[in-house]
Amino acid sequence: MTLVIMAAGMGSRFGGMKQLTPLTDEGEFIMDFTIYDAKLAGFDKFVIIIKPENEELFEEKIGRRLRKNGIDIRYAYQKQELPEGFEVPEGRIKPFGTGHAIMSAGKIEDNFGVVNADDCYGRDAFMKLASFLRNAKDGEKAHYCMVGYQVKNTLSNNGTVSRGVCLADENDYLVKVDEHKKIERTADGVIINTFDDGSVGTLTEDTTVSMNCFGFTPSFCNNLYDMFVDFLNANKADLTKCEFFLPTCVQNLIDSGDADVKIIGSDAVWQGVTNKEDSEIFRNFMRGEKANGVYPKYLWEVR
Repeated sequence: MTLVIMAAGMGSRFGGMKQLTPLTDEGEFIMDFTIYDAKLAGFDKFVIIIKPENEELFEEKIGRRLRKNGIDIRYAYQKQELPEGFEVPEGRIKPFGTGHAIMSAGKIEDNFGVVNADDCYGRDAFMKLASFLRNAKDGEKAHYCMVGYQVKNTLSNNGTVSRGVCLADENDYLVKVDEHKKIERTADGVIINTFDDGSVGTLTEDTTVSMNCFGFTPSFCNNLYDMFVDFLNANKADLTKCEFFLPTCVQNLIDSGDADVKIIGSDAVWQGVTNKEDSEIFRNFMRGEKANGVYPKYLWEVR
């Protein structure tokens, strides 16, 4: 099984490349824990999606070290290139979103998982993802999965977060996912989202959200290009800031009847660094995990 790790983001709220910011006393990155947990769960190949200009840095910080520890890693490159008939707006440096990132990985021949490089999902998520993918195969429609988190377990104490808010049917299949870009807990304890137009909505504590932790069969790659062209056409009046989100791709396949997506719930508490101030919280959390034997002091024998 392959795990695709999306690591081409800009880290605008964090203020830098959090993918390659050491966040433990031993100098490890969030991605180290992702790969360590996924390997224990049975993933044996890893594709890291990066910006081409960052390859040397990723190889220095991540790739060379993990290969020495027997990890099968390759890079895929999310480039500022668009299909014929479209042009990248002058001054745009931000990638075109997580859906475009998966396109950059090319055709993946085995069942695969997808995660963000800057989220620490917890080992339970990878165990559940791997359990689904070992037996996943397409029938009359494609069968995918998503590990769902309770929104209360995915908030930052230091600013807003972006989450895909999910609606499920009675059998825990995904019906709809809406990207909410500014979720936070207010001073009086209410979880809210501020929409682009300035309006505000509330969320219950147990609202299921997507953390971009999906499981796919190879068929998922088949329609990405056409969906991306449709996205570009829909936004051709202004391509300055729009993003082609992975949950939008999933939603399109659900709406067309070409796929279903099983939501696999998790009670895990998200650990990540959306904002710079989250770094010390993560560092303290991992100190505790190592002290309790969840992880060894050093994740890799060769450092």
